[in-house]
Amino acid sequence: MQETATVTKPAKSRFPRSVPFIIGNEAAERFSFYGMRSVLSLFLVKQFFNPTDSVALTEQANAHANKLHHLFVMVAYALPFVGGMIADWFTGKYKLILYVSMIYCVGHLMLATFDGGLGGFELGLLVVAVGAGGIKSCVSANVGDQFDATNQDLLSKVYGWFYFSINAGSMISTVAIPWTYDHFGPKWAFGIPGLLMALATIIFFSGRKKYVKVPPQGVNRNNLVFITWYALTHLSQRIPGQSMLDVAKGPYDPERVEGVKAVYRVMAVFFFALAFWAVWDQCLSEWTLYAEKMNRVINLGFTKVTVLPGQLSTVNTVFLLLFIPLFNYVIYPWLDKRGLKTTPLRRLGTGLVLTALSFVVIAFIHNGIQHGEKPSIFWEVLAFMILSAAEVLVSITGLEYAYTHSPKSMKSTMTGIWFLVVSFGNLITALVNGLIEDGGWWAKNLRGANYEWFFVTFIGVFIIVFLFVSPRLKERNYITDPYIDNQAIAEANNL
Repeated sequence: MQETATVTKPAKSRFPRSVPFIIGNEAAERFSFYGMRSVLSLFLVKQFFNPTDSVALTEQANAHANKLHHLFVMVAYALPFVGGMIADWFTGKYKLILYVSMIYCVGHLMLATFDGGLGGFELGLLVVAVGAGGIKSCVSANVGDQFDATNQDLLSKVYGWFYFSINAGSMISTVAIPWTYDHFGPKWAFGIPGLLMALATIIFFSGRKKYVKVPPQGVNRNNLVFITWYALTHLSQRIPGQSMLDVAKGPYDPERVEGVKAVYRVMAVFFFALAFWAVWDQCLSEWTLYAEKMNRVINLGFTKVTVLPGQLSTVNTVFLLLFIPLFNYVIYPWLDKRGLKTTPLRRLGTGLVLTALSFVVIAFIHNGIQHGEKPSIFWEVLAFMILSAAEVLVSITGLEYAYTHSPKSMKSTMTGIWFLVVSFGNLITALVNGLIEDGGWWAKNLRGANYEWFFVTFIGVFIIVFLFVSPRLKERNYITDPYIDNQAIAEANNL
């Protein structure tokens, strides 16, 4: 009698039970963040800086509101780098997300409570920025922590759902909150995002028994800050022909030192993305103020719909959802087949050109408004379409470049630095608006559409420098070439 071998089918991968709590938390948190921002600049102008809608005060009032908006974003995107280190070294991701989310809720409560007092409202903005920035780098990393070798194949799917929740939350909020502001006023417009943030915190806390909680690892000296500081303070030990950072290969892990070198190479590319981030967030601040002065009536034939100023940014999400697959599956392959290789640096350069073009469109819109015209809202939709294409080329390419051109040990660091680029970009815009607010030369010369032409010129300078510098940038793809110079490491270890 012949024995029959029993074939055991591999167990089907399953999503961790914690995933629904993480997805729900992210959707509600993004609703609160983008919903509040959709009416922020408009509220600041109407409530505090130009409540009588005086034409004489328009430029300074808009500049003051936009300055505060961009300073808020600057703080929110500067803190992920700090929050990530605190979680990794001291608290772990779960505790940091939970406790900082509570602070986040307090900030929203302050916005709804102090809607009549500028000092209290500004403090609320700061607290919300600390909350949003403090948890930002930990939330997406917490997703990956939930998976192990048995279900790694589902990781890309769960990140797909994770980013879907981000877009869903922001899309719904940018439609609902401007409508709430228009019909029920600022208390509800800022109160509802606060309720959603409270819901996000409750959802996250409800999954506490289901999370994989990676404990903090303590202070890791083998990081960019410590290695760079050591190299700078021991430059006298550098051997001729040796890289500045190589002096740290004795006291520090040589592989990590090579990783820090990779970080600085990527930062050279990130520098040019600064031009994009100096203007992108204006679509949620300056552009909203322009939309209020435009013809926002859309004739659908059987009815007419009036789009509220804060709702217009919804089209950015729509265009992104359309453009991401279009570029990845149609445009990039089509160009590659015709010998026009769509390298990351070429995408970045093209994205900067499109960013400048979107501001050319806005300049003509602003000029029309300044001369008493009411341009169609579809002109701003066109600007959003161009800027969304630029976002695919710059933002998504930048994140991909950071991942492929940095070693595994430095990928989280690169994400934090990418957020810092967003922060510095908003700082530039805040400084420009602050100078306009103060009057004098800047207020006189950047009046009206000159404001947009200034930023078109600003981006143009970056494009010109990029054309000269990009061919000389040293690149190293750690996906296709994962091995570092083992001989160099061996020599360093023998020092």
